[in-house]
Amino acid sequence: MDKEKGLHHVVLIGFMGTGKSTVSKQLAELLKCGTADIDVEIVRREGQTIADIFAARGEVDFRLAETAALAEVLGSSEPLVIATGGGAVLSERNRSMMLEDSFVVALTADPEHIIARVSEDSARPLLQGDVRERVYRLLEDRKDAYAFAHLTIDTSNLSVRQVVEQIEHGIKMRF
Repeated sequence: MDKEKGLHHVVLIGFMGTGKSTVSKQLAELLKCGTADIDVEIVRREGQTIADIFAARGEVDFRLAETAALAEVLGSSEPLVIATGGGAVLSERNRSMMLEDSFVVALTADPEHIIARVSEDSARPLLQGDVRERVYRLLEDRKDAYAFAHLTIDTSNLSVRQVVEQIEHGIKMRF
């Protein structure tokens, strides 16, 4: 990645279960740079799991912690591949920070793939209750939230390697 060309980080956005964390690790290996997972950073900074933050402090406090963690990671002088939480894009401030000197990639997947990927994960506070109903409702609520990305990739039927290759191609075409 080349800071002089306006690219410092690659930021992966998208709904939960689209592959951001998994893709970020392989992409960072390919680009020979570091990686950061915003959810991991929130847990480190706050000293609580995400589920505990939601339960004890609510979504508003979680979103504030998310913005602080994102700002810290984006401020890194080291080029990074950054995996965000699915709701990080809900804040205009977060979207603006991501676009400053990063290549933003939205990972998508069809609802049935997402449900299959997240249905056994009890650590996702926004999916408590009927997972299928919650996924469909959240996808509808966020249908335009990822539209600001430079590149969008549907991961439904792609391997991690194929997704990484598409991102690499997108970087080369843009920079």
